[in-house]
Amino acid sequence: MIIHEAIGNIHQTRIEDKIIDFLDLEWYETSRRIQRKKTRAGKDIAIKFLKDKQRIIDGDILFMDDNTAIVVNVLPTKSIILEPQSIIEMSAVCHDIGNKHLPLYFQEGILLMPFELTIFNWLQSNGFNPIVKEEKLLNLLNANVDHHKDSKIGTSSSTKGLKIKLSKED
Repeated sequence: MIIHEAIGNIHQTRIEDKIIDFLDLEWYETSRRIQRKKTRAGKDIAIKFLKDKQRIIDGDILFMDDNTAIVVNVLPTKSIILEPQSIIEMSAVCHDIGNKHLPLYFQEGILLMPFELTIFNWLQSNGFNPIVKEEKLLNLLNANVDHHKDSKIGTSSSTKGLKIKLSKED
């Protein structure tokens, strides 16, 4: 079975009188656009999420018929948990982790990331008081900026300033 998009999410869509067959995924598999997996019941699933910014989310309904629904279950993983005490501490830790190009998740007012001993030790040595716990990593923070989306040549502020300067010289 080939899945091109989720048809809903069990957190918003009611599934009554259906057998739920879970597709268990690790946190890092939720960002993979093409993959082949088996559900708990052994059904082969091919996921091909080819649209821009398409992601697999915990609870996504990938298939549903009269009897069965195939639903994504993101498995808990060993995680580093940070509870910043201020917005300044939050911005500092996000900036430092972002500079290391590491995945960072935000859930219920706390920051989470997959456990790595070197990062855990670095966070401890910098006074961020990390905690290690098994958690589902669900809400990935995305700081990537698509500079080419909906942009036109010559629309940046520096280019506009240059155009203004050049037009004044004429």
